[in-house]
Amino acid sequence: MKTYSTQNIRNVVLLGSTRSGKTTLAEAMLYEGKVIDRKGTVEGKNTVSDNTEYEQMNQKSVFATPLYTEFLDTKFNIIDAPGSDDFIGGAISAFKVCETGVLVVNAQQGVEVGTEIAARFADEYKVPLILGVNQLDGEKANWEGTIEGLKEAFGSKPVIIQFPVNAGLGFDGFVDVLKMKYYHFVDDNGKREDLEIPAEYIDEAEELRQALIEKAAEYDDSLMEKFFDQGELDEDEIRKGLGIGIRQGEAMPIFCLSAKKSIGVKRLMEFTIKVAASPAEREAELLNGSSLACDDKGKTALFIYKTQLEQHLGEVAYFKVMSGVVTLGQDLENAVTGDKERLSSLYAVAGKKKEAVNELRAGDIGCTVKLRAAKTNSTLCAPGADIAVVPIKFPASKIRFAIKAVEQKDDEKLGEALNKISAEDPTIVVVYAKELKQTIIKGMGEQHINFVKWRLLNENKVAIELSAPRISYRETITKVATAQYRHKKQSGGAGQFGEVHLLIEPIVEGVETTARFKIDGKDTQLNVKGKEEFTLEWGGKFEFYNCVVGGAIDASFMPAIKKGLMQKLEEGPLTGSYARDIRVFVYDGKMHPVDSKEIAFIIAARNAFKEAFRNAGPKIMEPIYNVQVLTPADYMGACMSDLQNRRAIIEGMGSEKGFSVLKARVPLAELYKYSTTLSSLTSGSATFTMEFADYQPVPGDVQEKLLKAYQDEDSDE
Repeated sequence: MKTYSTQNIRNVVLLGSTRSGKTTLAEAMLYEGKVIDRKGTVEGKNTVSDNTEYEQMNQKSVFATPLYTEFLDTKFNIIDAPGSDDFIGGAISAFKVCETGVLVVNAQQGVEVGTEIAARFADEYKVPLILGVNQLDGEKANWEGTIEGLKEAFGSKPVIIQFPVNAGLGFDGFVDVLKMKYYHFVDDNGKREDLEIPAEYIDEAEELRQALIEKAAEYDDSLMEKFFDQGELDEDEIRKGLGIGIRQGEAMPIFCLSAKKSIGVKRLMEFTIKVAASPAEREAELLNGSSLACDDKGKTALFIYKTQLEQHLGEVAYFKVMSGVVTLGQDLENAVTGDKERLSSLYAVAGKKKEAVNELRAGDIGCTVKLRAAKTNSTLCAPGADIAVVPIKFPASKIRFAIKAVEQKDDEKLGEALNKISAEDPTIVVVYAKELKQTIIKGMGEQHINFVKWRLLNENKVAIELSAPRISYRETITKVATAQYRHKKQSGGAGQFGEVHLLIEPIVEGVETTARFKIDGKDTQLNVKGKEEFTLEWGGKFEFYNCVVGGAIDASFMPAIKKGLMQKLEEGPLTGSYARDIRVFVYDGKMHPVDSKEIAFIIAARNAFKEAFRNAGPKIMEPIYNVQVLTPADYMGACMSDLQNRRAIIEGMGSEKGFSVLKARVPLAELYKYSTTLSSLTSGSATFTMEFADYQPVPGDVQEKLLKAYQDEDSDE
């Protein structure tokens, strides 16, 4: 394989809903470039991408598979991204390294939520899109309905480059209004005849060409001027104008496809070469705030966008050359960590096929194996170059489970396997929650977690149990209360003695304490001798006031009292959850000249705090999330009813690109398996995002249930 210059490389991510035909399109592109001599099929389980056991078993992509093909002296790096929202992380990684996206739309289904999700993420990452209307050979292919859906979803951006002839089972060609040609296909392998447009399609072709010219002229003043003067633009001028519009994200050219029959694939690739951006047109943002030009004459830098464990190879690092030239055996360094790495291997990638190469130039995509420390989101650069690319930001998780091994002896094995899986897929997040005493696994949906479960059992031989995770409640108070506690222990030798009198009050944002309270029925002004403020790592505040006078408690015991209070904040009196936003005044107590010890005051402080807390109008606070649901309008009512049953507060409704949008505040406790329910309610056509908002008091009936559950659990133990 020859080395390609930056200008002769195109990096394309294939996007779209599940079953839109992305994998079949990738196969056809590889066939056109003669990287493969026979097209595989998803049903036949022999495609170049979708090459893992799980993907073949389920007949859908779960990994974003890098591929390449060579066409018209251009190297196409293709990333076949998963269509399911549960595996969106693969597409997010691809956006970081691809300059163009091909959004594949199933002509039998039209615009689906998956189509819109992919387009939204592409817009966020500033990746321009070309639209490929696929499966026009399907029995239920509906060209007009699909075009209408695209215009409803994307407004004036879609522009027709081609329209089909005989859409449906007889689909065998299309009219190309950029070329003003009729392409007729004579077999299922892309062999075509380039013909004049039949008379019955001339009027439609001329009307669409005029719309195409007007669209192209919008983005360039000189083209607009010529259009006004002459009413016409030539093919190169149309391409120029469209290219500007595509790069600005304002034009989305539409192509006709039957990937299965290789209809339209070659024209799509030709257009991408001539009109879409090369890597040289996209600079990388660096952590230091500057940007890096994609230039093979620059300092060498590569960015690892994905790592994956592969049989016989070990850990494979997939990267894009961001600048300079990467060569076999080259020594690079991680500018952030200082780690040194040697590229002992270098490959161009087509799925499982790895072709050894000696160098890759700026803009190209490849892989290497067995790096010492570099992982996903690492930048490796020439020693001293100090280049670090801004890392990929992955979307927040949507579902969470508590996870543990069925057999306790497998705990260590489970931990190692989960670390490897989350390193491969950063949208799988695994944390041990000290507060909950559980290992929590988070992902993008139940399918996503089930895939992890399958991998653990089949690849790592670890059986696991998944369960509803505990909720990170918070405990606080609503009024002032006092308490005192004496700890006295005598056991033959030296005893333990400590007595603590304290008062607690809630911390309210913006309200300072007066230190004046009614204690034992008397108005009392506390004399503050010392004050400490703490911002708690679990959120909220704690303030500690030493108001002891007359030497009732020696100052040397104050750290022990504070320690006892902190221990109780970490294990609140109501449910064992973290406590927060509490001000404590230690105003009196007693000590013994011989028996008083630190441990005595720790215990006294803990128990005094516990008693005061229970008398201070205690409240349990629960985490609240902002939830945004994107759904077809037909399911809006069902989605709203379901959220209201989850104690949600509906905050707004609207529409976005043809879909209804529902915004609500929902307690985390009510969102367990919500992604599964939403999919069931909407036949898989809706999606949602969730983001932590704040903590709010739980309703009284919910608090009673939580208290009873904690008491029952405590008594069981």
